[in-house]
Amino acid sequence: MNQPLNELTLSEDEMYQAICDRDTRYEGQFLIGVKTTGIFCRPGCRAKTPKRENIAFFADAALAANSGFRPCKICRPLAPADSPPEWLKPLLERLHQQPDIRFKDFDLKQMGISPERVRRWFQKHHKMSFQAYQRATKMGQALGQLSYDNTATQSVIDTAFSLGYESLSGFQQAFKKQFDLPPTKTGDKTLITLTRIPSVIGPLLAGATEQGICLLEFVDRWMLATQLKRLTKRMNGVFAPGDHPLFGLLKQQLDEYFSGQRKQFDLPLVMNGTPFQQRVWQQLVTIPSGTTRSYSEQAQAIGQPTATRAVAKANGDNMLAILVPCHRVIGANGALTGYGGGLPRKRFLLNLEGVLLAEMA
Repeated sequence: MNQPLNELTLSEDEMYQAICDRDTRYEGQFLIGVKTTGIFCRPGCRAKTPKRENIAFFADAALAANSGFRPCKICRPLAPADSPPEWLKPLLERLHQQPDIRFKDFDLKQMGISPERVRRWFQKHHKMSFQAYQRATKMGQALGQLSYDNTATQSVIDTAFSLGYESLSGFQQAFKKQFDLPPTKTGDKTLITLTRIPSVIGPLLAGATEQGICLLEFVDRWMLATQLKRLTKRMNGVFAPGDHPLFGLLKQQLDEYFSGQRKQFDLPLVMNGTPFQQRVWQQLVTIPSGTTRSYSEQAQAIGQPTATRAVAKANGDNMLAILVPCHRVIGANGALTGYGGGLPRKRFLLNLEGVLLAEMA
């Protein structure tokens, strides 16, 4: 029997340390109510850390609200972690629907949006300016339009003018700055479209190609930069922010999963790895929700019973968190073991799926 999701499963010492560290790996695990201000916050809230004696711990927002606490305006605990604020959503929708339009400060003001506020949000969430994000999105669309079989001059010209460029040289310069190659030399490069997806346990970075979803990682994973480098090398790919037909379906199925309405995912996946890694990952997908396996059992399942350590390493190299459920592999003694997204998230996911580990009881 699983632990009810509206009950705390962590010790107060661990939760308070997470607050002091602003540890985003604990998103979805608990909320805190600050008695001196009457507000409740996420574990990673940027507000000043309250004293321990002034904190009440809650498993969810409903319990905090029923106890008289109001949601914090800084960390917005009622919204999925890292979700865009309401004032920004119209701009993001227009940007992804019409990447050829260049939004200037005047245009933002006409929409009732502060340009400075937009700049701060993009610097915080995408580590780039709004103008740089617009350029990257437009160049991603350009690469998608350029046929890998036809990168002749006429095709480049057509793409440049369709995206609103007034000169071919301006388009070529922008394209080379973004991808470090001219538009006539895209060859067999693979466009990997990236987006951030909010979730109850922290934001995820998703990547997709024409073949399917190739990346789903927690944005605070310490190995994320390494994983991105591996992905570009294995797929001969280039990254660009933007929208993709599969992102809507991915978000929908993740929402269903986190609400307990979905046990398995129905999405085209691109598993980029060595033949051994792909065997390990494909075997992970066969582990039913609500069950677990040990690393030794997983090694036996792929027909290599002595490869326990290699299996564990391949699990750690998995680039499709949740979709390829490496969180369902635990220690032989039934205890939690390593997880790229952090053990608090692994505990949450297993609890969500109905698994009760000895240390979670």
